[in-house]
Amino acid sequence: MRQEQRLAAILGRLADAGSVSVTGLAEDLGTSVASIRRDLQSLEEQKLLKRTHGGAVAVEVIYELPLRYRVGRREEKRQIAEAAARLVTESVHSVGLNGGTTTTELARLLAVSRPLKVVTNALNIASDLCARPMIDLVVTGGGVRPESYELVGPIADRALAGISLDLVFLGVDGIDARSGIATHDEVEAHTDNCLLRTADRVVVLADGSKVGKRAFSRIAGTAEVHVLITDSSAPVEELEKLRAAGVEVVVA
Repeated sequence: MRQEQRLAAILGRLADAGSVSVTGLAEDLGTSVASIRRDLQSLEEQKLLKRTHGGAVAVEVIYELPLRYRVGRREEKRQIAEAAARLVTESVHSVGLNGGTTTTELARLLAVSRPLKVVTNALNIASDLCARPMIDLVVTGGGVRPESYELVGPIADRALAGISLDLVFLGVDGIDARSGIATHDEVEAHTDNCLLRTADRVVVLADGSKVGKRAFSRIAGTAEVHVLITDSSAPVEELEKLRAAGVEVVVA
């Protein structure tokens, strides 16, 4: 197991249990105690946990894991991305993508499909697409949000103001029939709203863990979402509420 995978696994266990032990992690992850101690030190330096004698505890101020550690539900995200890619038909000439693990998966699929204009505020997606001959890439400016590799804030918002797109795909941290779509950061939420307003059609990509959930900053109301693509782990009752609110639901 690579270190990045171990770090993600450690953070996942902390999120579930609130604390972990060095010996327990070493046994579960099939690595040495020394490696686990180094991993815990690395995560503590990033203020993602607090080490204790023999282990670590969660830090209460953690609300969102940096993108590079969000490796869970990889198969579900891949399936969601594949379903999203099928919406990019021959009549679609331009799409927008915000940052996130699922939109990153989608970008990689679009990179090898056909000629397409892609607008994004995500640095990692831009890096993936910039040398792809099929993609006419446009990247917003803005301040960098390290957790998601996104460019956000007034510069990004102004860059999006004069753009018109066929489809926008949004990764979110929560979608709820009553409150709409949301993310953890208020500046990111505003930039996501600006991106959303460029599109004829808005497609939200959210794995089942985010359906029926709320996050700190509202991006937009449910009425502004045309399609939700999720996976089979999404709560059925929440999907029915979204359908009743007028959202087309696709279960990948």
